[in-house]
Amino acid sequence: MKFETNAAVLMMLGVATARPDAVKMHKGGLRGSAKFRREVPQEHSHERFLTGVETALKLNNVDQIQAAVFSLLGNAAAAQGAGLVEDLDCLQQRVADQAFTNAKEAGDLEGMTNALVFRTLERNTASVGQASALCESEVATNPEIAALQQHQDPASQGAAELNKNITLELAVQLASIGADPQLALLSGTFEPGDPNDATGAGNTCDDLDDPVGCIFTKNLLVEDATPEEIDAAVAAAGVEVGDNADVEDDAEADAGADDECVIVDDGADADDGAAADEGNADDQGNADDQGNAGNQDNAGNQGNAGNEQPTPTNGVDVNAFTGTVGAAPIPIISSAASDRPFEVNGATFQNIGAAAQRACDVQKNQCANAANSGQAEVDGGVAACDAQQQQCIAANANNAARRRRRGAFLESH
Repeated sequence: MKFETNAAVLMMLGVATARPDAVKMHKGGLRGSAKFRREVPQEHSHERFLTGVETALKLNNVDQIQAAVFSLLGNAAAAQGAGLVEDLDCLQQRVADQAFTNAKEAGDLEGMTNALVFRTLERNTASVGQASALCESEVATNPEIAALQQHQDPASQGAAELNKNITLELAVQLASIGADPQLALLSGTFEPGDPNDATGAGNTCDDLDDPVGCIFTKNLLVEDATPEEIDAAVAAAGVEVGDNADVEDDAEADAGADDECVIVDDGADADDGAAADEGNADDQGNADDQGNAGNQDNAGNQGNAGNEQPTPTNGVDVNAFTGTVGAAPIPIISSAASDRPFEVNGATFQNIGAAAQRACDVQKNQCANAANSGQAEVDGGVAACDAQQQQCIAANANNAARRRRRGAFLESH
């Protein structure tokens, strides 16, 4: 992605010192942004989703984030509007997560859709071809947001495959809330720029006055997948388009839910290993792995027998969750002999966080299938499946944090 120059950052910091209000958005919204104070190149390229998330965020802005747009900037600029968020690598996730929560509580499907797409938009980085750091210190409250990450600079290593998988995973999450999964294609970014271009110009656009987004109106969007691939990914995930469209019921079920993110690693340096851990091309959005296609509308699937998953014979099951509402826990098989040591339903992962997210998602889908089809009596219905999924994510996050602390202790003694 086109860079933010050191001069621009210094200029912005100088303006912030002299006039603290200069980096704030006007009360009228994003249209009042003083763009000339920030040489940042494409944070308004997908304006329709940015403004939609801004609207939802303002409903309950618990982290006092000045504006959603700051989460699309590089960290030096983002710090000026991050509010109470300390890990700037997680600012975009925090914005999307809170906006999704607010929209869900309001029964606003469009707002939820905007939040999902926004979570996957590319962030600004220092140069063409540089990938942005991933959020590793937190797990989003909403599993739909937790399953996603931002697109990476199309000129960065492995970006084509990674961005495609991000788009396919986004399609699955959109379908899971009853939105059109084809909207995932709108999250794409630009043609790759030249990493050797010292100007960092890239192939971007940034138009504050385009309410739709210049990437769309100027026909600069590069779609990461085909419509057929989107449909196949949703089908493989076992998600029936529109089957969770009753957002108001979900909003009632989620009333009173904790809006804060679950901390995975207390005091951890979020910059360590950012490129190696979460969001690898094969870790998220694998069309064949999530949700067990064929579990819904299968007349021969009575008794929940079709939801049972074979346990691999090699390795150890490290899933820390033991809940069995509507479906048994999905094994997370760990095998140190592999460079992708974690396996869930045949899909392999480099880190336990992505594997645990997949296992919890699959169990949730099986539980929801059982509740909706009557295969099993689930007290509380699909809402109980959602609650169990959160418990599963939290249990594995806490277990992972304990393992890291234990490893750090052993290394220091």
